[in-house]
Amino acid sequence: MRRGLVLGVAVTVLAAGCTSAAPASHPAPTKGGLTRMTPSAAPRPVGRATAVAENAKRGTTAWWMAPRRIAGPMELAGFADHVSVRSGQPFRLFVTSAAGAFTVRAFRIGWYGGTGARLVWTSPAVPGRAQPAPVVRRSDHLVSTTWKPSLTVPTTGWPAGAYLLMLTAASGKQKYVPITVRSDSTRGAVVIVNAVNTYEAYNEWGGYSLYNGPDKSLASRAHRVTFDRPYDGNGARTLVQSELPLIQLAERSGVRLAYLTSVDVATDPAALTGARGIVSLGHDEYWTVAMRDAVTKARDAGTNVAFLGANAVYWRVRYEPGPLGANRVLVGYKDAALDPLRNRPDTTAKWRSKPDPRPENSLTGMLYECFPAVGRFTVRNPGFFLYAGTGATKGSTYAGLVATEVDRAYPIPGTPANLQVVAHSPVSCGPSVHTFSDAIYYTVPSGAGVVDVGTMNWVPSLRGPNSKHGLDERGVAFARKLTLNLIVAMAAGPLGRAHPAQADLNTLGASSSTSTGTGGSVG
Repeated sequence: MRRGLVLGVAVTVLAAGCTSAAPASHPAPTKGGLTRMTPSAAPRPVGRATAVAENAKRGTTAWWMAPRRIAGPMELAGFADHVSVRSGQPFRLFVTSAAGAFTVRAFRIGWYGGTGARLVWTSPAVPGRAQPAPVVRRSDHLVSTTWKPSLTVPTTGWPAGAYLLMLTAASGKQKYVPITVRSDSTRGAVVIVNAVNTYEAYNEWGGYSLYNGPDKSLASRAHRVTFDRPYDGNGARTLVQSELPLIQLAERSGVRLAYLTSVDVATDPAALTGARGIVSLGHDEYWTVAMRDAVTKARDAGTNVAFLGANAVYWRVRYEPGPLGANRVLVGYKDAALDPLRNRPDTTAKWRSKPDPRPENSLTGMLYECFPAVGRFTVRNPGFFLYAGTGATKGSTYAGLVATEVDRAYPIPGTPANLQVVAHSPVSCGPSVHTFSDAIYYTVPSGAGVVDVGTMNWVPSLRGPNSKHGLDERGVAFARKLTLNLIVAMAAGPLGRAHPAQADLNTLGASSSTSTGTGGSVG
């Protein structure tokens, strides 16, 4: 769905006791850094020694980009010719600079003593040149570039992880380029999946996204978008806002982690083999058929799944090749009648819609409900194992955790029969719509457990207090503790073996009608 409000929210780094806010483009590092976890809060999981050793290395706050330094779209911007690479695999950067020569610094996101990232590589000065203006294809508004590569980046010795490449021009202007160094194996690890499909769907660089064109209307939107162009804004806004706080917290936990992107999950049949858990981050809306099938297969083989946002698995998309390689173009007509490949399983429409409706609730447990939502996270079952140590009691509420977009549990076909609703939070969506946001848990015969927190503001809330939605220290502490409990429990093996879900959706008396939401009817 379209979100115009979330990108303007002021945020802070995960900081113990920090209440100050930084400009919306990026969280400002603050004294104390990320919240320190006591040893009792994070038992030793598989691979802990390696994770702790990496995060014990010297970090830096130099990854933070001051809003005044963010360059304009053609002033300084760049993109990589891969969304992910393996450690040791070089990639090319394509950069335009009207601001003079530039350097590139590669920062790996993590804990690093509370600094938030580690500098792993710095380029020499690269001569800046203005590359040609983007080209817009008339038929589908695909924005493409005809740029020449500016430099090749080596990744020898780079650990798997999520990276921010910071371009800095001689003028002082800056821009990010995100890239993932993907793990060679996910066996025994909790997998962080960078939602690059959603990054690109919202990307308006060059004037067009899957949402609108220069006139900001849905009618002028693109039907195809490409990774062969820079991202708009600071260059990594979805990563920074909806993924970075969770990555930092997970890295601090000491749990063995692995990293992939949406494209990796969709195109590599072995990518999830043996994984202990899969984490879908805060803004993970666009899925291909192959990606959904891969995650479902992993779940049914015993891999836990966590959805730490809302509105996941909402739009079905597919890939096409681009000039720089396979899977570089994301196709999303959002309407089966417009898609030339209609009446197919990969026709690009809502997952819940015809011609091949597979509503998201069969995987996430819920349906996307509405935007713009605001409410208080309300605990329904304080005995739920992930609430341990949070101090939550029945009816406990936490302002600020439920906001932006939300999911809701529905008693309809596809909803798991043993669905357990662990939070049931009243929300308002605009001035007149009143509905609920749920948090759920279900298990499958393989033993895997699936958790969906049902709110898009969950990951941003891990940064620290935020006055916009009334998020205070108490709410932040609750969200962090529950999230840590989840990551550590996922790393230990299939959640359902020790904690089988206890079906209770029928006790809510919920209607099967989706009329309270804005996500559309179920086909």
